Amino acid sequence: MGGRNETSVMYFILLGFPTTAELQWLLFSALLLAYLLTVLENFLVILIIQANHRLQSPMYFFLGNLSFLEIWYVTVIEPKMLIDFLSQDKHISFQGCMAQLYFFVTFVCTEYVLLAVMAYDRLVAICKPLRYSLIMNQQFCVQLSAGCWMCGVITASIKLSFIGSLSFCDVAKINHYFCDISPLLNISCSDSSLAELVDFVLALMVIMVPLCAVVISYICIMFTVLKIPSSQGRLKAFSTCSSHLTVVILFYSTTLFTYAHPKVMYTYSANKLVSVLYTVVVPLLNPLIYCLRNKEVRFALRKTFACTRQT
Repeated sequence: MGGRNETSVMYFILLGFPTTAELQWLLFSALLLAYLLTVLENFLVILIIQANHRLQSPMYFFLGNLSFLEIWYVTVIEPKMLIDFLSQDKHISFQGCMAQLYFFVTFVCTEYVLLAVMAYDRLVAICKPLRYSLIMNQQFCVQLSAGCWMCGVITASIKLSFIGSLSFCDVAKINHYFCDISPLLNISCSDSSLAELVDFVLALMVIMVPLCAVVISYICIMFTVLKIPSSQGRLKAFSTCSSHLTVVILFYSTTLFTYAHPKVMYTYSANKLVSVLYTVVVPLLNPLIYCLRNKEVRFALRKTFACTRQT
């Protein structure tokens, strides 16, 4: 962390979702099931991609990266949230809070860029099919994947250097279920204007640049597909993009609501509910979307389970 850390607190208190004891147990059960299913689904996607030679292509290489990312993405948030549902002691240490924030921002920013890379992969596959294997070779795919993670790490490091240098007085209560940037900015007792500005500018860059890349990619894809003479050919081309486009819409729409506005527009109740969507619901749905809407993944899944039964 850069700068001088003037904090006088040793820990924060996560307020989470204030509900009745019965509802706490209900939420705990639902979220535990969602977490276990998310990890299992994404692990199965990785396993299926690795076990089937038909899926050894750039598209599935990036899908495997996405599944790997989302396993850690939910693990940074949900276990602590589940523990807090059962415990009266909802504190998190200052170092633990900063670590959670760092890894969460890293994974979120990495996913933004990775989804843009996946859109570029579809662009090359549809618009330049004869050169696809030449352009999207293994070395270039690895470089693109590494670049996604590098963007996430750098962005998180810059944000954390400003957040970590703020001062938090007395026992600071975070009105959220995990350590996120806006709630931390709101409880700082020092001037957070520079940290807020840096956070807002970086959020716009990390969200809007990949989003523009996705939009441009799909505009080019649309024009190319519309030139295909047969309706069956157009449908087949669009079908290779439908899963990715659905995931992009889900992820970007929920996170844009939370991060693409200044701190003064932050509302706790709305943001907590939307945060549940992109930290719990979207990671749970993503593997299902790719499996249910992709014939190759469905075939590989059936083949994998068939081989398991035979052994």
